[in-house]
Amino acid sequence: MNQKGINRRDFLKQATAGAAIGLTLKPARVLGANDRVRLGIIGAGGRGQELMKEFLRVPNIEFVTVADVYKRRHDEAARLAPGIKPVTDHRRLLDMKEVDAVIVATPLHCHARHFVDAIAAGKDLYSEKTMTWSIDEAETCRQAALKSDRVITIGLQHQSSGALTDARTWLKDGLVGKVTQVESWMSRNTPRGQAQWVRKVPSDCTADNVDWNAFLNGRKARPFDPYKFINWRLYWEFSGGNVTENMIHQIAFIMRALDLPVPSAAYMSGGVFSEKDGREVPDTIAVTLDYPNDVVVTWQSTFNNKYYGLGERFLGTHGTIERLMGATDMVSGKSQSGIRYYPEKDNRPDGVAITGQTRDPSHMANFIECVRSRKEPNAPVEIGYRSAVAGHMANMAYRRKQRISLDEAIQSARASAG
Repeated sequence: MNQKGINRRDFLKQATAGAAIGLTLKPARVLGANDRVRLGIIGAGGRGQELMKEFLRVPNIEFVTVADVYKRRHDEAARLAPGIKPVTDHRRLLDMKEVDAVIVATPLHCHARHFVDAIAAGKDLYSEKTMTWSIDEAETCRQAALKSDRVITIGLQHQSSGALTDARTWLKDGLVGKVTQVESWMSRNTPRGQAQWVRKVPSDCTADNVDWNAFLNGRKARPFDPYKFINWRLYWEFSGGNVTENMIHQIAFIMRALDLPVPSAAYMSGGVFSEKDGREVPDTIAVTLDYPNDVVVTWQSTFNNKYYGLGERFLGTHGTIERLMGATDMVSGKSQSGIRYYPEKDNRPDGVAITGQTRDPSHMANFIECVRSRKEPNAPVEIGYRSAVAGHMANMAYRRKQRISLDEAIQSARASAG
């Protein structure tokens, strides 16, 4: 991931030009149904190692190489996959003919570069959410994908949930009626004085062990900062905060269930209220997204209380769909989970409550299956694009302290891309 001579603006111009004329793909190995899929991973930090563990549960796969700018990650990846070949520059990984597919789990501000480079190298791609750091990068990646024949999935794991299958079925069958509002939330907590996401800097996190310029990825050059390198999620320059880390999963779930386009407008309030620890991204959030066809979606989050866990409620004229993940029942004190449908007796007097029964397939197994079959995966680029735009519009509204329309967001994105 060493791109010292290319800044972000130059990258976007080059990537857009490449997408416009079509990408020249290197020959890819044709896989049979029983062939072993050989993987490379770019970014083997905390999330990358979680993904490695998940992929290693999928039959007939092999990790052959890992690229990371931090040497410590090479050893950590090798403990999970003995014999894996470590490199620092991600382009060396992409040059390896023995790599069939690439997993990108780098910090958010690097996603777009690794996305486009992987496609250009002729690799199938699993790219972690959020798909990109900005709207203009989302446009670039979407165009590159449209010109490609690669299998590409986004790490929106809720797209492979049985709950989404159940919700789409109930909505399609008319059990919910006209939906005008969806409520969603995500709650967390930590002991006072131990703020969410703050990680201890390892003693070996030094300038000698980290390719700092590669991590900056075209941002302004500066001396090595180990705290920001480890805790990049706290800073706008590298992150989208809780919106791109967590809201994105639920917004993508809602958008896919209702087949929503990108929002027409976004609002967001909140701030750094839980722990005053120098972070830039807010820990207390209230988002409102307006969609065409009279739909409003809200999302609330706090790092100050976890009582209600994570969930959504689709509010329709004929019924309600409620998905809960970890919410605590106020009477019993027990944790609830699952997806349920409740009829609105005014419009479905004979309706009955339904509990979803569809099992959750493996998001990672779905990707590997599609690498072999060449079918579209459960979380294709289009939902990655739409959800990314929604998240970035919300953050833009927060940072400007004003309502942002889709047109305003796109114009701002194009201006920033130069």
